[in-house]
Amino acid sequence: MNKKEIAHIRKQFKMDNELMKIFDILNVYIMKETNEIYHWERNPFELVDREKQELYMGNFKKLLTGELDHKLFELKFQEEAEDPSKVLLHQAIQTGDPEEWQDLMMLLVNKMLADTTYERDTVITFVRGQYYRPTKARNDAAEETGNDEVFGHPFILCSVNSTEKQRKALLFDYVEREFKYNVIVDPIIKLSTPEQGFFYPSVTDNYSDVNRVLYATGKSNDPNERFISDVLNAERSVTAMEEREIFEDIVKEVAGEQLDSATIAHVYEEIHQVIESHQDEEEPAKLDYTDVERVLTASGVDNVTKEAVERAFETIVDDKNYELKANSVIPKFTSKSIKIETKVATITISPQDLRYIKQVSFQGKRCIMIEVDEDTVIEGFTLTTETLLEKAE
Repeated sequence: MNKKEIAHIRKQFKMDNELMKIFDILNVYIMKETNEIYHWERNPFELVDREKQELYMGNFKKLLTGELDHKLFELKFQEEAEDPSKVLLHQAIQTGDPEEWQDLMMLLVNKMLADTTYERDTVITFVRGQYYRPTKARNDAAEETGNDEVFGHPFILCSVNSTEKQRKALLFDYVEREFKYNVIVDPIIKLSTPEQGFFYPSVTDNYSDVNRVLYATGKSNDPNERFISDVLNAERSVTAMEEREIFEDIVKEVAGEQLDSATIAHVYEEIHQVIESHQDEEEPAKLDYTDVERVLTASGVDNVTKEAVERAFETIVDDKNYELKANSVIPKFTSKSIKIETKVATITISPQDLRYIKQVSFQGKRCIMIEVDEDTVIEGFTLTTETLLEKAE
């Protein structure tokens, strides 16, 4: 599943969309600590108040918002699992009986409640529906709209949302002309910040893939391993942060612990070029040990050989044929920066500007030197330029 396929599904969750039909919605309210089902209800989605529909649509869209391997993870189902959720979900997506679908979803709820204690009251929401994908592109110049032929993709979406108590407040009653204390005790369901959930089935080459599920977490690089393993019965995926750590360990194994800033900048630039060269491809760019060898050699790292990089892959991930996702191992040049953290300051800089930073020794102390083309201004004051008497090495 790639970001284009996810984006297409996400944008279908909007009101009055002829390419999306939601049939039923099931809400289950879980009491904290006791893990008891306090209340549940199933309704045809079209009979839900329009204002509520809009809130739900926003929640579903939020759930599917995020980058792959950061907040969204395409997972394979475990091959040998007892009472596999894969079978349960497949049955649920095929049935046309709302009550049977409801019963199957409640079995999933039971899995969610097993060996788990929720810190807050929690609402688990399921919807079943179908989205449609045109078989041909829209042609405004033609008489046909381009949406006459569509493929229907049935789906199940689950969103897990915590609740919070309303804040105490003082109100003014216009009718009685008096100040009143707000005594509302009903909890607020945090639909704008889903904690986790999933979308089934996943999509491969624009076709439904019943052997995979798209898992979503509310916190970047923090998937719920118990939910993935015990509820979905799926195989855990490597997060982008873990992928970057693997890459860093491989480079350290080959090049040592210390690299100068210019070399690090070159490494990032080389990988960025790999990403750019794969932009038009459906699959994301990946780096095997031969690619990493080429990147390090082109970046000026000494004594790099394919054999050394291959051994590093075997040492770090126990698989010389392991492929790293290029997007995961470096910060994006367009939206993310690198943080250089010290005891006295945190410096944020774009990867391509690392070449302008050096660690130097001055008067027996380690210092960070930043090359700049213009005067440095702090709180409206321009810093004076000092000439170092000791040559930086």
